[in-house]
Parts: sequence; C-alpha cells; structure tokens
Amino acid sequence: MENLKKSGHLDRIHINVCFVGSRDENLAGKGWEIFAPNLTIYGFDADRSACDALNANLAAKNVSWTEKHIPMAVWDSSGKQKLYVSRNACGSSLYPPKLSMVERFSSYQEESGIWEFSTTEGSFTTYSIEDIETISLDDFFGKIDPQEIDIIMMDVQGGELNVLEGASNLMKSGILAVVAETMFIELYENQPLFGDIDVYLRRQNGFTLFDLSYIARGKRRGIPILSKERRGQLFFACEAFWFRDLMEHDKNRHLTTPDRILKLACIADILNFSDYALELLVELTRRYGEDKNYNFAKSIVESLAQTSFATEHGLDSIHILAKIKDYLD
Repeated sequence: MENLKKSGHLDRIHINVCFVGSRDENLAGKGWEIFAPNLTIYGFDADRSACDALNANLAAKNVSWTEKHIPMAVWDSSGKQKLYVSRNACGSSLYPPKLSMVERFSSYQEESGIWEFSTTEGSFTTYSIEDIETISLDDFFGKIDPQEIDIIMMDVQGGELNVLEGASNLMKSGILAVVAETMFIELYENQPLFGDIDVYLRRQNGFTLFDLSYIARGKRRGIPILSKERRGQLFFACEAFWFRDLMEHDKNRHLTTPDRILKLACIADILNFSDYALELLVELTRRYGEDKNYNFAKSIVESLAQTSFATEHGLDSIHILAKIKDYLD
C-alpha cells in the first residue's frame, strides 16, 4: 500500500468506512489513515457518551481525514426498539440475553487466552431496559452525500443480520466488504447466527467468506475435562470477513469498474489479505494497464521484490508477473 501511496494511485479514490458499534474502536490505528485525506469514517453507537468522547478525541488530534461518531442504534428499520443494557456495557443488545444458554458455560477460550465471565458478574445480566430510537443505514445514508459505502464493520451483539438487512440499497450500490463479530450459539434470544449472516451475504448479495479469526470456544460450567482434539464448542468469531469476488466475471458485474477493483484491492490489503489484493492489482493492470492510471506493474514488482520469497528465489520465479510483463516500463 505504501508504494501505491507514493505513486499517487490512491489520490483518485475515496474510501468510505461504516462501523456499527464503534465505541471501542480506533480504526485509524489499524492502517486506514493511509487513505487520508480521501477517507471518511462513520461510526455508530447507542452510547452517546462514548460517541462524544470519540468525537472530542478526534477534534483534539486534528486528524487529516473525516470521521464522526453518531449516537444512534442501527437496525433493520427506523423506529423504536428496546435496548437490553447489561452490567457490562459491551454485552448490551437489542436482543434479550438468553441466560439459559449463557449459564451453561463458565468461560470461553480465544486464541490469545482465557477470559472468565459469569451471569453474576453481569456480562450478560440485564441491568435495565431502555426505549431507544433506531435508524437503518439506508435511511441514514439516503439523506447525505456520499451515499456509497465501501465497507461495513460491525460489533453489535447479535444484530449483525438486522444491520445488513437495513442496508439493502447500500449493498446494491456497491459495498465491497463486510467484517463482523458473529456468534455460533444463541447468547441472545432468537438472534441470527453466523450461518444466517453467511447465507444472506453469499446467496443474496454475492459475497464470499474469506476467513474467521479469533475464534472462541466455550467451556461448560462444572465440567473439568476437554478433549485434546476438540477444545470446546464453537462460541463466536471476533471477526468474520466477507469480500466481493470481482475476479469472477459472472458475479457483481456492476462493480467491476477500475476504481471499484482498486478500492477492493486496497481494503483487502488493509485487512491483511495481501494475496487477494495482489491478485486484484494484477488483474486490474492486465485489463486496464494501457491507461497509466491503472498500470500498477511497477508498484507490484517493487512490493514483491521486498518479500523473502523474492529474495530467496528471485522475481522470475513469481509466475503471476508474466501477466503484466508487457506493462513494465
């Protein structure tokens, strides 16, 4: 990405990020700031104080991109819903907690360790029920400019599918990637699970699942044994990644413009799918390389030359470069 920034290729695109449930996120610290000033981040969270703190922090830092956090709950429609506020605010949801399921587990184990939770500590115990106003993303972005969002990221405690269903117009206009915390068991009553979200994105909107990361597995309460082969029931994935596959010519044809392919390559690289980013940049150069604005051959070679594979085996051993050799100066 640094090579694309230096060469000016990033100057012609503007990345629009939407994060629902943004109270604890610092997206700029995760690499998105490279697109500044051509970067707009919209954060949404039902916690007004958290949004105020985030906006104040951004103002104090005088950041070089546009970012604002809106104190609203996002849902599949605009109206009123009940918010079940847990003693641990991170567990609050528009779905009521399913304590009969929660109480069966004493802890969950993620890749980086074990965190204890219990209903007595309040991770899921309801502290209060509040009537709140909700808005759908289609309603919110239908009233402002730009109306195009490139990526939706979510941490909404069971409401992921509701958020997506309220963004159907945005989906049609060109969302390229979705990142969400998803659950494999019902920690909230009647919540959609990972499979429901995957079917919606894959079958109805042409996305492809790329990865699940930081998968947590539950440890059953009062049972001291675990198999070495099966380390507990799937609990949730801190991040599930879906992308449009713009390499498949029979899918998403309305999005296979040069700028959209470039945006998708950039997003994939920021999210550490460098292989997909490279594949897209090679294809973009192969299709549109006669236009210098979409000739990425030099940047691709410079990036690959810095890899340990190229150092050990040489650039000639990277066969994908044959597709763009005619576009090298």
